[in-house]
Amino acid sequence: MAKSTKFYAIWRGHKPGVYDTWLECKAQINGYQGAQYKAFPNKAQAELALKDSYWKHIQIKEKSVTKTPNIHPNTLIKNSICVDAACSGNPGILEYRAVDTVTKEEIFRRGPFPEGTNNLGEFLALVHGISYLQKNNLTKSIYSDSATAIAWFRNKKVKTKLEPNEKNKELLALVQKAESYLHNNTISIEVLKWPTESWGEIPADFGRK
Repeated sequence: MAKSTKFYAIWRGHKPGVYDTWLECKAQINGYQGAQYKAFPNKAQAELALKDSYWKHIQIKEKSVTKTPNIHPNTLIKNSICVDAACSGNPGILEYRAVDTVTKEEIFRRGPFPEGTNNLGEFLALVHGISYLQKNNLTKSIYSDSATAIAWFRNKKVKTKLEPNEKNKELLALVQKAESYLHNNTISIEVLKWPTESWGEIPADFGRK
């Protein structure tokens, strides 16, 4: 097996430490609530970083360029907000929120809704965040870790298998309102994909994974 070109520092996981491969790293973070991890180009940097705060290191420049589209791989844009959702079950009880990327101060939180899906929550969080920034004339970027939510945002259309009922009536009404907002407004906000594999969990994460 070829030697790994990256090393992974895990601050919070099943067993914190430095791991030589992504597969080893993934095994330690899967199913762990609020996992914190980051890739480094060599083992010495990873071991040194592990002695510091996780948040300190996700704000430094990345030396390796990720192939994930629509992000800024070399640096975290600090003038931004992050959005995320949490769903207990699929479908299940749903919440979503936005936080300041740097200070982690919560900007808004909605829910719990009695029935929804994580994708719907991620979409609503993204559109709500965009609406919030534009309404307040804030020239900030917005991060989401959901490729599905970003795709729905670009297409201005949600594709969900959730069947309408009394439990999700309010939530689906918000989805329709969000779609209408996208169709009727010019979006000037820069929407970016949060690279979880490189930077760890998005700051808006609920820490319930």
